[in-house]
Amino acid sequence: MTKRDDQGQEVLDTKRAANVVEVASRVSSAARMRKNRHKGGVLWFTGLPSSGKSTLAIELERTLFDAGYTVFVLDGDNMRRGLNSDLGFLPEERTENIRRVGEVAALMAEAGLITIAAFISPYQDDRDRARKAAKDYFHEIAVKADLATCESRDPKGHYKRARAGEIPDFTGISAPYEEPAHPELIVDTANNHLDQCVSQLMYYVTRNFALSEN
Repeated sequence: MTKRDDQGQEVLDTKRAANVVEVASRVSSAARMRKNRHKGGVLWFTGLPSSGKSTLAIELERTLFDAGYTVFVLDGDNMRRGLNSDLGFLPEERTENIRRVGEVAALMAEAGLITIAAFISPYQDDRDRARKAAKDYFHEIAVKADLATCESRDPKGHYKRARAGEIPDFTGISAPYEEPAHPELIVDTANNHLDQCVSQLMYYVTRNFALSEN
């Protein structure tokens, strides 16, 4: 079942549980971050299919881990194998997919982790909801590659199948992708090598996830 949200967008009609009281932890987010020696946060990678989100996320995770950061990747395909296995690719299902992931990523950020979320997340409203869930922990990263470059990569053959009409509602072909309005960072994977993109992200992390000296 679907309904309209406050912005008039069609979303899944998920019922909010009644009589639920938030349980406060005795360990603060600040204490967790001091233990990890860095801030927690969400690096939200958004971009067309085959723009390089997953490749970049996995490489960045390894680099951050080796540098001593507590880090974890949430990847679109992996999440759809478990938590979101009941969701398809209709607009309202895409919205629910990102809503769930946004809530999970926010919890992980509060726990002091650097969470790299690699999702097409084609709709700005959905990304804005994820930002609202994570609050100041949220960093939107636009993974940029033009459509021709993405199609030339096509490691899963999805673009070819979408062009043939075999995959409906495929982002970039038969479904829209809304470019981020004001991302914190743009990473151009079409014109830069992987190591250059990782270096750009590492510089961003060191500047934005360092704990204050006070």
